[in-house]
Amino acid sequence: MKKLLLLFALPLSVSAYDHNTWDYPLFHFDRHEINPSQDFYQFDSNLRKDQDVLDEFTDSGILSYLLFENNQIVIDENKYYDLVGDGPLPSHSMGKSLVSYVTGHAICNGDIASVDEKLNWDVLNNTLFYGQPLINLLNMRAGDQNYVGDALSPQNDNLLKSSRVNSNLISLEDIMNNELSGSKLGNWAPYNYSALTTHVIFNYVLHKSGDDILNKVFTDHVKVKNNVYFTKTNKGQGQSSRYSFYADRYDYLRIARTIMNDWHSDTCIGNYLRTVYDRRISKENYRSGLTSINDSTKNYGGQFHFDIYGMEDRTIIGMSGFACQDIMIDVTNNKIMVINSKSCSYDWKEIAYEKF
Repeated sequence: MKKLLLLFALPLSVSAYDHNTWDYPLFHFDRHEINPSQDFYQFDSNLRKDQDVLDEFTDSGILSYLLFENNQIVIDENKYYDLVGDGPLPSHSMGKSLVSYVTGHAICNGDIASVDEKLNWDVLNNTLFYGQPLINLLNMRAGDQNYVGDALSPQNDNLLKSSRVNSNLISLEDIMNNELSGSKLGNWAPYNYSALTTHVIFNYVLHKSGDDILNKVFTDHVKVKNNVYFTKTNKGQGQSSRYSFYADRYDYLRIARTIMNDWHSDTCIGNYLRTVYDRRISKENYRSGLTSINDSTKNYGGQFHFDIYGMEDRTIIGMSGFACQDIMIDVTNNKIMVINSKSCSYDWKEIAYEKF
């Protein structure tokens, strides 16, 4: 119980010294609580110290750093434990990639026909999303740039143009019935990174599959050691599920390792991952900032970031979230890096890009 209370206090205590990097704290929201597995994967370790990584832990916002190669953890540094003990860390937009992973399992479960299934769902009636193929949303190319996303607000992709409503907080039904009622597709459909797009995907998947798909993915398939969570909206008519995900640092690594193994497998979920990779699109406004996976990749597919600048000869699956939460899965060399942070103040180029 002590650890649970500390966990719920974490977002307040952290935000006190780094405002607005730990938004949407877990205890403010209802949530999907996903069960742990009794058969979770036990990691082997062969640890080494890296002075560059250690230096970042003394004066930056980094909280946890894991490097996994040769089927074992080789770097394991953790400032988070010193703050509150073990507990779930927020994914921020890394959760968008996990929604895609759930989507792949829903397709493999037969609940959704394919990435080309059209979204003929009554909740989306009279909006630009109705009747679109799922792949458009998975690739952030839904023609919604006149209403939401980076095209309108590069610093806050979740704000809706008509009202400045935060789409992470309002139920999907309310947004479709109000802000997006009567909305029309743009004349063209550029890459337009948006929180709302993932909101639509996730709720459509749960509509088709039911909530139990989450336990099938994370409990039965990934075999997480601890409870993991997706949160729900807390305003508007009813509730919607959000991509905001929480997991223990090692469970993030378990998820990444499972995705890596899936990629190499002759399975439906492996085929899904390879399909969204093959159908990835150019970000078009690509910028090689080398400060996170998000701004260091040229292409995007199925809610994943692909083709890191200077590493195009390797297939790397990238997940990236606010405050520089990053996961890189190198399926060419079977290598994984997981970083959790409360801000982007650490030297990503030195300890992520160059170490990978």
